[in-house]
Amino acid sequence: MTELKTIKIEKKDGIGKIILNRPEKRNAINMDMFMEIGEAARIVSDDPEIKVVIVTGAGPAFSAGIDFNAAANLGGSTSQDFRKFGRRIQMGWSLLENIEKPVIAAINGPAIGGGTEIALCCDIRIADDNAKMGLPEVCLGIVPDLGGAQRLPRVVGLGRAKELIFTGRIIDAAEAERIGLVNKVVPAEKLMEAAVELANEIKDNGLIAVGLSKKIANKAMEMDMESVLEYSILAQDICIRNEDMGTLFQRYMEKKSKKK
Repeated sequence: MTELKTIKIEKKDGIGKIILNRPEKRNAINMDMFMEIGEAARIVSDDPEIKVVIVTGAGPAFSAGIDFNAAANLGGSTSQDFRKFGRRIQMGWSLLENIEKPVIAAINGPAIGGGTEIALCCDIRIADDNAKMGLPEVCLGIVPDLGGAQRLPRVVGLGRAKELIFTGRIIDAAEAERIGLVNKVVPAEKLMEAAVELANEIKDNGLIAVGLSKKIANKAMEMDMESVLEYSILAQDICIRNEDMGTLFQRYMEKKSKKK
């Protein structure tokens, strides 16, 4: 496995964890972490033992956002070099969004700026009751350039997204849940338990079907209905020819009977 400087990758029982690992800096995103998000996504994507992915932060923060020492290093770069570097980061972070595995953000404490943008790359977001989220970039005279300004409207709606982006406001976990930015808020001591419980619920399903359903849902945000329906038929054909539907049906009926 590739050795990463700022991220730990763990796996157990089919669940992979991407752990932002600069706890002494509240997991602020430096130059290494900018690049390693994409590399971590590649690692968990390529590992056949990993069925579901959880992204979280080491220590009491998910991520405090950009490390301003890293930002200072970019100040002397040419426009061409800066844009080249930025596009490389964007491509890597988009890998996290697009891998054919469910990705759950377990947001422990603050997820500010780039931290919120990482969480928005995930499919499902669970926050602890200490979480804070927001995109304060405009307060510093810059824009959310790692997908936040595109992904946030898809999650909370255009009006709410513009309000958060234009003001740079930081919101707490309860408000994030109210507007749909996170799916659920749990006590801090229950966060990883809740994330693992959800991951286990997902990984019992047909993982080809889950991965392709993720792709359909993502495509639905950018394609017309006719194209998405055709995409869905092609995906269904892949599922029918590759999933163990008999085993899955039996497992589903057993789970259903236990709930009665």
